[in-house]
Amino acid sequence: MQQIADAAGVSKFAVSRALTGKPGVSEHTREMIVRTAGQLGYFKIEPKYNAVDSHTSFGDTMGKKNEGTILILFPNIRSQNRSSLYWGPVFDGISARLNEQGMDILTLTEPSSDHMFSVLNPDAIRGVITVGTISTPVLLEIYRLRIPLVMVDHEDSAIHTDTVFTDNVKGMKELVLMLAAKGYKRFQFAGQLPDAVSFRERWLGYRMGLEVMQLQAEQHAGLLVQGYKEMQQTIREFKLEDIPEVIVCANDHTAFIIIEALRSRDVQVPEQCAVTGFDNTRADDPIIATAHIHKEHLGARAVDQLLWRISNPNVPYERKLIHADIIMREEYHSLRE
Repeated sequence: MQQIADAAGVSKFAVSRALTGKPGVSEHTREMIVRTAGQLGYFKIEPKYNAVDSHTSFGDTMGKKNEGTILILFPNIRSQNRSSLYWGPVFDGISARLNEQGMDILTLTEPSSDHMFSVLNPDAIRGVITVGTISTPVLLEIYRLRIPLVMVDHEDSAIHTDTVFTDNVKGMKELVLMLAAKGYKRFQFAGQLPDAVSFRERWLGYRMGLEVMQLQAEQHAGLLVQGYKEMQQTIREFKLEDIPEVIVCANDHTAFIIIEALRSRDVQVPEQCAVTGFDNTRADDPIIATAHIHKEHLGARAVDQLLWRISNPNVPYERKLIHADIIMREEYHSLRE
């Protein structure tokens, strides 16, 4: 407990209260302590790799009769739900694949308490697919019960499990290289980096693209903050001569927020400042480029991975990457020219 307390910067008393589920610490502090404990290996379950299991092929797994219930777990976040333009199609892909396999689906929004299985029987759940950012305590509860788990578009350093992602680094790097080839030289990135693993990966891909093209971009920290209002305020405070040629955004929704802020300054988009996105969810906005994510396929491949994991519980965990297609909207580039 002292090691966890030192790493988390809290008292040993707070660690004790947090790990035993007792009152006396805030939810934020408790989750931070639990995450730190997981990172230090406090909850670690050592897998026992079996060379025989690793020979089971995906085709063999899918050929078997699959029965039982799969829990689909959504975060308790307004923007990450089944009605979302991004997460809705991901769920549709999960649902369609499970229906193909004849398996039952139980959909649940992440409970406020980490004692999820006080209302669910873990023995009745064959596996869990999480969609988006799930809190560390809930993930650890699933992990410690050894229920097969696959996470879509999220990972947590406190646990090891299978994940399915878009290839964000490669996709964003390709987008930046295409922009540079079209003559753009002055870049900025906008995105809520603390918000999601995918956003941080897209930031990395952005930096890699600039490095390949040997372009220097002094990043404005105000565009990497958590809140959209703060991003918009940063744009409003830019001197007109400091507004870049292109703002590369972490996703299409961020691009929409940036476009609104630029227009409030009477900056013409894309003629004076171009804006790019990622996800391909807002075709009506003047976003000059985006990356089309195969959302239904993300969901389907998460099911495939979970069914494979159920049949192969003792082999190393895997991280699946799905290619994203870069879309350059030439009609907006012609306006700039």
